[in-house]
Amino acid sequence: PQNPRVFSEDTVTLPKALQAAEYDTCLVGKWHLGSHPDDGPQHFGFDHSYGSLAGGVGPWNHSYKQGPFTETWHRGGRLLRESGHVTDLLCREAVNWIESRAADVPFFLYVPMTAVHLPVKEPEEWLTRVPVSIQGEVPRHYAACVTHLDDAVGQIVAAIERTGRRQQTLIVFTSDNGGSTAENHDPKYPEDDYPKGALPGSNQPLRGEKGELYEGGIRVPTVVSWPGKLIPGLMKSPVHVCDWMPTLCGLAGAVNGEGLNWDGEDLWPLLTGQRQMRGKAMYWTAPEFRSRAVRQGDWKLLEKRNGAEMDYQLFDLGKDPEERTDLASSEVERVRVLRDLLEQISRGDVRKAE
Repeated sequence: PQNPRVFSEDTVTLPKALQAAEYDTCLVGKWHLGSHPDDGPQHFGFDHSYGSLAGGVGPWNHSYKQGPFTETWHRGGRLLRESGHVTDLLCREAVNWIESRAADVPFFLYVPMTAVHLPVKEPEEWLTRVPVSIQGEVPRHYAACVTHLDDAVGQIVAAIERTGRRQQTLIVFTSDNGGSTAENHDPKYPEDDYPKGALPGSNQPLRGEKGELYEGGIRVPTVVSWPGKLIPGLMKSPVHVCDWMPTLCGLAGAVNGEGLNWDGEDLWPLLTGQRQMRGKAMYWTAPEFRSRAVRQGDWKLLEKRNGAEMDYQLFDLGKDPEERTDLASSEVERVRVLRDLLEQISRGDVRKAE
C-alpha cells in the first residue's frame, strides 16, 4: 500500500483480466495503490470505483492523513464530498451497483472496507448494541465498528440474493492483516474528536500484530461461500492472498496465466477437495519494521535488520504456530537454506520495482 502509483500501465491486474472475459468490474472502498486521481482504479481494470483513493479514512469526514492526499474520497476518479458514515456509504454504493447489473452479465465486485481501520468513531445506534461487558470508549467503538461492518456484509449478500444471483456467486471474506493496538486518536489524521486510547485488536494466541511478520500480523481467517459448489468445512492449508488471482481467473476462464508469471496458485482444487496445495514458498516484507520473512512447508524464517547486522529467527509452525520457540541456533543448515530462498525471492522485488 502506498500513495505513489504501484502498477505500470500494462500490468494485467485481476479486474483487467476479468474485463477481458466480459465481466463488469467494480471497486467500492479503499484503493491505496496510487492515491492521485490519475493513478486510480479506473485506470487498472475497474469499470466503476468509489471510496478512498488512499488508505483508511476518518469515518465521518472521509479524510486521509494530513498531506497532499488528505482529500481522497472519489467516484470514478473524481474527488467529491459526501456526508454520512463511511461504512454506510460503501455499503449503499455496493448494494446499488449490484442491483443495477444486467442479469446476463457476470460481475466482479471488490469491497475493501475501511472498518476496522483507525480512527474508529461509530454512530450512537451501533454503540447502543455493544454489550455492557465491553468497557472503555475505544473498545466500545471498536466493537460497534465490527458489528456495523457485519451488518454491511449482510446487506451486500442480501442484494445478491434479491437479484437472483446467489447460486452463481462466489463470495470471499478475508482481511489484509492481523489486529492492531495502535493509538486510535492518530494525530496524522485531521481532527474529528476521535476517542483516545489503543485499539483492542487481539490476535491471541498468535504472536505479533498488524505490521509485524509474526503470525499474528499476517495470518487471518477467510470465509469462502458458494452454495451448491462448495461443501461446508474447515481447511487449514496455508494459502496466500495472491492465490486469488489465478483462482478467480481460472473460474472465469479469463486468462491461462501464460506469460503472467503468477505469484500464486489456483486454490480451486483445494477448495473442492481434489488435492492439497503444492507447497509453494510464501514471502512477506514489512519495511517499517525492517524485516522480511519466508515460509516453506511448516518452516518459517524471519529476518530483522538490527543496525548493520541481520538477526534471524526460525520457527516450526506445524508444532509451534504461536512462535514461542526460536530454533535458529539448533537448525543452522535450515536457516542457511531459507536465507538463500529469501534472497532468491526478494530479487524479484527489485525487478518489479525497476
